[in-house]
Amino acid sequence: MVSTGAGPYVVTDPAHGGRWTSLSGGRGGGSAGGGRGAGGGREWLWFRDEPRRAGVRPGDTFADAGGLEECVPTIRGTPDHGDAWSRVWRRTDDGAPAGASEAAAEAVDCPDFRLVRRIITDAARTVVDYRLSAAPGYRFLWAAHALLELSGQARALMAEGAAVRLYPDGGARWLPGHWPTVAGVPLDRLGPADGTAMGAVVDTDEVSVRDGTDELCLSVEAEGQPVSVALWRNLGGFPEDAPYRSIGVEPMLGRVFDLAHAEETDAACVPASGEVRWRLTLSVRQYS
Repeated sequence: MVSTGAGPYVVTDPAHGGRWTSLSGGRGGGSAGGGRGAGGGREWLWFRDEPRRAGVRPGDTFADAGGLEECVPTIRGTPDHGDAWSRVWRRTDDGAPAGASEAAAEAVDCPDFRLVRRIITDAARTVVDYRLSAAPGYRFLWAAHALLELSGQARALMAEGAAVRLYPDGGARWLPGHWPTVAGVPLDRLGPADGTAMGAVVDTDEVSVRDGTDELCLSVEAEGQPVSVALWRNLGGFPEDAPYRSIGVEPMLGRVFDLAHAEETDAACVPASGEVRWRLTLSVRQYS
């Protein structure tokens, strides 16, 4: 699918997990970050060669090729990075609002749920509307696992003093703190590479990433559900055998990385209607 309009330009690959293969907007091509994207502006997504990605099957270990992956119903744990990224998505008109200019959407069917997303771009922004259908009481996490192409001077901007859960390693243990510095780590600074890797979940519904004169803004809204922003701050510390730098900025439903370790209010929960709806909004800005 290719979005249309003047907001951030999105290209997805339904045949390979619905992965976003381009998110472009802004001047692009400068020394601060990414090159030119499919839409002609700056390409915000980061990529790496991963031969396993094209042939993955449900239940496989995550194949990190970059881009933006839809992680649901968990991020860490089982299945690794969720159940949707390794399945084929299909075009559908399911749930299209009356008079919608972009009636077609993309959907994926997993054993316990069905997820539908619709991407609409206008003059100022790109909006992605999601709908998950499952049995009432079904609990899940979701993250727009966006890996971004950023310079070593890039910064993440979130609400000052917002509560943070800092995950110093790949386990379930987390340290409490407040944005932007936790346990002496300036989480807002996304480089340069220093050999560390850690994750964080921030109690906020919006984040901006500023790199040079470009800024990418992301926000998430979901009535009656817990929302937050996850940060994957890998400055060359992961994986141990062949580390590389990768920065994930991830609006999410839930407050933990692993559904198996979610307390009662840490995960989204399907109500009696059998549906949960939420919205992801993206925009870009430029500064002189």
